[in-house]
Amino acid sequence: MLPWIYGFHWNAGHIVFLGAFYTVLVVVATTLIMAALRSRRALAAGQAGDIRWHSDFHDLPARDRVCRHVLTGEFKHRECPHAFDCRQCETHAQLIAQHPLAQPAECEEEIFGMSFPLDRLYHRGHAWAHPEPDGTVTVGLDDLAGRLVGVPGALDLPPAGTRLHVNGTAFHVKKRGADVRVLSPVDGEVVETGGPARGWYLKVKPEAAGEPAFRHLLRGAEVKPWLMREMERLQLALSSEGGAPTLADGGVPVADIAASYPHADWDAVCGEMFLEP
Repeated sequence: MLPWIYGFHWNAGHIVFLGAFYTVLVVVATTLIMAALRSRRALAAGQAGDIRWHSDFHDLPARDRVCRHVLTGEFKHRECPHAFDCRQCETHAQLIAQHPLAQPAECEEEIFGMSFPLDRLYHRGHAWAHPEPDGTVTVGLDDLAGRLVGVPGALDLPPAGTRLHVNGTAFHVKKRGADVRVLSPVDGEVVETGGPARGWYLKVKPEAAGEPAFRHLLRGAEVKPWLMREMERLQLALSSEGGAPTLADGGVPVADIAASYPHADWDAVCGEMFLEP
């Protein structure tokens, strides 16, 4: 009962109740105000994409949040504690220092009939990054992503001067009603745009240079086990949408997977594969 209600009488019970009631109100109001201030500061600092990615990451199924060292067999079970940003991970840095990744002799690897050049670095959202001699980084879609979107219905590329953040939006591809948000593999400023015909989508001037700036990206011997897991994820995504087997004869994905499944919910399939739940 509250003081302005008819029949209210001050007593010890009411005093305790009102003290607890107004304490909860103050705590809730303070929490909301602090959250609003943090959100405002984050937006002003251009961190909205980072906030969105952390929310999306925690919405992913547990099987899709595994640490990269699970893929290589170094851990049996481990969820990535940094939302796929290994630059912040002391465990990753220690493991790499103790056991540097073996680099296969060939500079290009064919996996499931797809081309995954090993001079590129791969983001787990299926974009690749290739550091260039002039200090820029070329960004494109890996071969599996290319087969998922086929010939895009439309592209939405950021103009030169746009700042990209790791795991934030790099660009959008539209395909069969799906608006695919491709995550950026690097931090930096867009200096040029391309497209499917040029074999790449963006050229970016990175904010930092050297290995630590790309530590979160997959490379070398990590690529094959990661792609094997991605093929399993694709099979599950398509089967849940009523799709048939995704592989053509010989175990090679068809060139335009979307065209082979006209009745699938392609927005859901792409959301699964491009890490946008």
